Amino acid sequence: MTEDFEEDRPGGPQPIDHRVAPTRVGLIVPDVRGSAPNHSLEMRKAEFEGLAAAIRVEIVFSEVVKVREVKPATLIGGGHVADLKKRVEEGKVELLLVDAALAPVQQRNLETETGAKVLDRTGLILEIFGDRAATREGVLQVELAHLNYQKSRLVRSWTHLERQRGGFGFLGGPGETQIESDRRLLEERIKLLDERLEKVKRTRGQQKGNREAAQLPVVALVGYTNAGKSSLFNRLTGAGVFAENLLFATLDTTIRKLELPHGRSVMLSDTVGFVADLPTTLVAAFRATLEEVTEADVILHVRDVANPDYAAQAGDVLKVLGELGVSADKTPIIEIWNKIDLLGDDRDLLQTIAPVGTVAATVAVSAHTGEGLDTLLATIEATLAKKSRTYRVHVPHVNGADVGWLYGHAEIIGKAEPDNEGQTYEVRVDSRNSAAFAQRFSGRIEAA
Repeated sequence: MTEDFEEDRPGGPQPIDHRVAPTRVGLIVPDVRGSAPNHSLEMRKAEFEGLAAAIRVEIVFSEVVKVREVKPATLIGGGHVADLKKRVEEGKVELLLVDAALAPVQQRNLETETGAKVLDRTGLILEIFGDRAATREGVLQVELAHLNYQKSRLVRSWTHLERQRGGFGFLGGPGETQIESDRRLLEERIKLLDERLEKVKRTRGQQKGNREAAQLPVVALVGYTNAGKSSLFNRLTGAGVFAENLLFATLDTTIRKLELPHGRSVMLSDTVGFVADLPTTLVAAFRATLEEVTEADVILHVRDVANPDYAAQAGDVLKVLGELGVSADKTPIIEIWNKIDLLGDDRDLLQTIAPVGTVAATVAVSAHTGEGLDTLLATIEATLAKKSRTYRVHVPHVNGADVGWLYGHAEIIGKAEPDNEGQTYEVRVDSRNSAAFAQRFSGRIEAA
């Protein structure tokens, strides 16, 4: 037998698996007395385990820790810390994940006491985003968010940060500490990323300008992560966007053209999913990407009604939308109650669900089976129609280009029998196209 093969297995020599073993982790969900979280403790724990699974680790233990009083040094009490240290040693745990926003000193002290690396909720989400970012813009946005997070973590916790060194021009002035140098390098990198993201933003602005020139309304999908947005997007558009039963399966905004029942086209955009306590650094970093939401004509809020925590999840989505300046007063919101196929014989539960906030309509669908999608498309069309006006316009037979314009920029809702000179159409025109419509068909328009 050689070093690389074992000959005693069926089938002859087989290569040894050299893949790196997954990191062994322990999960802690603090239950702070007196706090009133929107999500149930069971759902918080299940979601945190899902977040950990998203970075492909081996969960050694996962438990809720009762916190009677928040300790400034370690968040949890000394007894819990000692128990954690014991479990870390027995389970050979390399990483502790804490479902809370830890102060830098709390993170450092927990690492010192337990002997394991510690990540809080924000750090874990940043790790997931860093692993999933695919486009150039996504990578830049995640790195920017990560650097802003790390900036607050630059504390005197390691010996190399205590060293003093002399200056060599670009390395800093005499007596500059290592931590000051690290912070300065971080600031320089953050500035560089801001400049690069601004260039990407300008490029996307040009692409958006092309879409606006086509005068197509924008319909944006939003929702809690794993609510089924990407699956719904794929079902409606036939796109191949990655969709899996996984938290934050997709990060980058995808846009496709979608045709409504009466021939009108819209641009449908799929965005990153939201989650409870989404780090503000990430919201800020992804603000440029989420412009598709802020400038949409209609927002589709996808809810997983098969999830017992659907009400709290919807509240978290509206909170993030509020941070982005989006509200039902400005943009109509259609709530999509997704995954009704998972309700089985419990369809009566739909009668107990209430929309969160002000909505234009609610539609129950299954992105998996396609049930309810015809109703959804009709609802989108009707919601857009409320922002439109209806006209009658006569088009001569020789003006075929005008007919093409109507089909491309308006909704044909009826047409009369053609006469010798041409045909009269009844059309619904969106406010985006009203000026161009008035100019092109001047003298031939009647109010319907």
